[in-house]
Amino acid sequence: MKWSRAVQHVEDLARRCATPSPIPMLPVTGLWVFGDLLGEPRDLDWAHVAVVVDLPLDDVPWLSIPQGGQHWAQAVRLREPLVGRFRSAAGPVWNHRIARPALVWDSTDGIRDATLAALRDGLGRDVRVDAPSPAELRAQLSTELAVSLRSLRRQHRSYDDQRWRPGKLDPHADSLWRATDSYLDLLDAVNDFEL
Repeated sequence: MKWSRAVQHVEDLARRCATPSPIPMLPVTGLWVFGDLLGEPRDLDWAHVAVVVDLPLDDVPWLSIPQGGQHWAQAVRLREPLVGRFRSAAGPVWNHRIARPALVWDSTDGIRDATLAALRDGLGRDVRVDAPSPAELRAQLSTELAVSLRSLRRQHRSYDDQRWRPGKLDPHADSLWRATDSYLDLLDAVNDFEL
């Protein structure tokens, strides 16, 4: 997709975030952009965003979709070419994959026109947050790994409880896969950090 189109997708999503949440149980409080859209203008395959929700860390493990998240994403049309990652407002939006993001919208101050203008001009580097220190990143990885392990255990129990019961197993299997993917991704990041 063209650079201008990618920025337009992010801007449209920010405007939809600025309206009352279509899913009341999922209080969305922020929208951040990260990845290639913060670099030099070029054609992109994807535009990456982080959606911050006012839920506890344990309700939003890395790579998970919190309760109501799929419905919210459908309601606000968060779909390809946008790739969204949910993050808890109880922790930083950044991690080992979301490096130096830029705030596009939050529930307190609304849409950040300066961020959108910088993105349009290919100056996303000017609106990014500072990188965490190595100690901050290590602590964040440790916290997220613990959250992810608790999620993996919950999803494993849920899958096992539903395994032989009537009904579809797909939702439980998908959640177990996401929890496993999250844990392995974070475990690799922690191991890489320690090398």
